[in-house]
Amino acid sequence: MTVAIGIDVSKQKLDVAWLRDPEAGKVKTRVFPNTPEGFTALTEWLVKTTGAQPTEIGVMMEATGVYHDALAYALYEAGMTVFVANPQHVHSFRDSFGKRSKTDKKDSVALARFLHGRSHKPWQPEPAEVRALKALLGRLHALETDLQREQNRLEKASIQRAAEVEESIRKMLDALEAERKRLCQQIDDHFDNHPGLKSDKQLLESIPGIGTVLARELTVMLRSRPFQSANQAAAYLGLVPLADESGLSVKRPPRLSKVGPARLRAKLYMGAVVATRYNPLIQHLYERLLARGKAKMSALGAAMKKLVQIAYGVLKHQRKYDPQWAS
Repeated sequence: MTVAIGIDVSKQKLDVAWLRDPEAGKVKTRVFPNTPEGFTALTEWLVKTTGAQPTEIGVMMEATGVYHDALAYALYEAGMTVFVANPQHVHSFRDSFGKRSKTDKKDSVALARFLHGRSHKPWQPEPAEVRALKALLGRLHALETDLQREQNRLEKASIQRAAEVEESIRKMLDALEAERKRLCQQIDDHFDNHPGLKSDKQLLESIPGIGTVLARELTVMLRSRPFQSANQAAAYLGLVPLADESGLSVKRPPRLSKVGPARLRAKLYMGAVVATRYNPLIQHLYERLLARGKAKMSALGAAMKKLVQIAYGVLKHQRKYDPQWAS
């Protein structure tokens, strides 16, 4: 990679910056629409303007919900090296220059400098079957959220004795429940159609504390990223304690970072609660930490981390859970 490109992604447009001369700070900028046609024009402009082959071009962008996804895939398929940064890391890098003003153009330049000035791990696309499963699980979560909201509205309507409103809500609940069942069947069919994913899910379900719901989510998480270790997977989920000490006056208790997907972390919390009762290995860890004076939430955080580490080991070795080697 010899060419550093920064792209600030928004819903409607792409602000692009080419770091022509890092020492002199010379840049060349351009704006493209965030559309498939815009991706094609962007690719052609990068090759023509920089005079480099696609394999010599590196592109840095921030993770912006879903708005950067299509662009990342398009540039990757064009042969470029794509990097997707944590926005917090970019923000800290930008603040290190002491600049207060913020525009999309300046953000794209900061991203190009961020790419040029540090070593980064290239972004890798998720396998197609994992990406499809992630989308299905996301839709299921949205449906279940809507179901819970309608249940809450039904409770309120019943207290108010609003019969017509109750009838409307019940019709909506029936429709949502029917769609939820259809989607669950679609997810089960997806696992059946991809033996590798199905095998991973079954291996995870062999771990006491991990049921079907959590197994599905962990399968997607552990197969969507190239984790190099169990601790790396736990850190991605925000389960690594952060120390907060300074000199002799500041010494706060460590707390979980809580970065990463909150939805999975919430499901993992419930799995850890179950595991403290039915998984002897995690139960022993939990009780030992409580005996040492740790708070219950702190001990549960450690149980969550241990559960992820076990899940990582089960998939890495492709073996059902065995407390002898898991310990």
